[in-house]
Amino acid sequence: MVEIKMNTIENSRKNTAIVTGGAGFIGSHLATSLAERGYHVIIIDDLSSGKEENISALVKAGRAEFVRGSITDEGLLSKTFDNARYVFHLAAMASVPLSVAEPMACHEINATGTLKVLKAARDTGVRKVVSISSCAIYGDTDTVPIQETTLPKPQSPYAVSKLTGEQYCRVFNSLYNLATVSIRFFNIYGPGQNPDSQYSAVIPLFIKRVLAGNPPVILGDGEQTRDFIFVKDAVEACILAAETDATGEYNVGSGISTTVNELAGQIIRLSGRDVKPEYREERPGDIRYSYADISRLKKIGFTLRYPLEEGLKQVFESMKQ
Repeated sequence: MVEIKMNTIENSRKNTAIVTGGAGFIGSHLATSLAERGYHVIIIDDLSSGKEENISALVKAGRAEFVRGSITDEGLLSKTFDNARYVFHLAAMASVPLSVAEPMACHEINATGTLKVLKAARDTGVRKVVSISSCAIYGDTDTVPIQETTLPKPQSPYAVSKLTGEQYCRVFNSLYNLATVSIRFFNIYGPGQNPDSQYSAVIPLFIKRVLAGNPPVILGDGEQTRDFIFVKDAVEACILAAETDATGEYNVGSGISTTVNELAGQIIRLSGRDVKPEYREERPGDIRYSYADISRLKKIGFTLRYPLEEGLKQVFESMKQ
């Protein structure tokens, strides 16, 4: 009887993936991709920034379970993680400006929250935690493209909290033998990204304004560089990190440098509108130059499938609808 029970647990563990923050923009795309691959998906989200509508079709179809709750609730984490194989940890305060306004809340959610996720994963026998970090940990650097070995220079509470989470991942990997990967996302974009928040990412903000016949608003001179990666490519990188023997830190970007001026130009051309960018004062805490060296990511099998123009076309179509 003991052998049968253990086999049942192991079979369940092979097929169960947790996605914290799974009702958010990236998390809902990840949950969908995992379900399509045959995983039993459990989404944890407190809906502070995520939306239940992002996952309602997935849940109604029986392809995922939704647990409403916070990653700061240790009891809920332990109960939900039981028998899971992978934990994809995306739940976070994801805004640099908001972290500047509320640094204590940012630390509690991003740093302490990650520690609680790791502890629950260790205690319940999870095989691997893929924790989402950020390129913001690098800050301003004179060396681009940015490699994983680049010295971190965080310039915001958000960046500090993400770097702290990475260090906890390292410690749990070495001290408790819990396999961990820290994914350093660069600039993710794609269908379903919220254009209505004051903290929204640049691409949905630009597209929303241009579709309404208004100029895209550029903060600063527009010559700051970013690395834009389509959400489906970002999700593929996360799943590769889980399913391979990867551990440690990985940049996840396109490996291509794009200025904000170039981005605005592409969006205006795709829209067919006769508008020109409007320039305003840059935000505190924003970095100047940023794009990824993704050599390490390619070594575990990653291939970029969506160049910027193709991704932008898909976002345009989704926002028009």
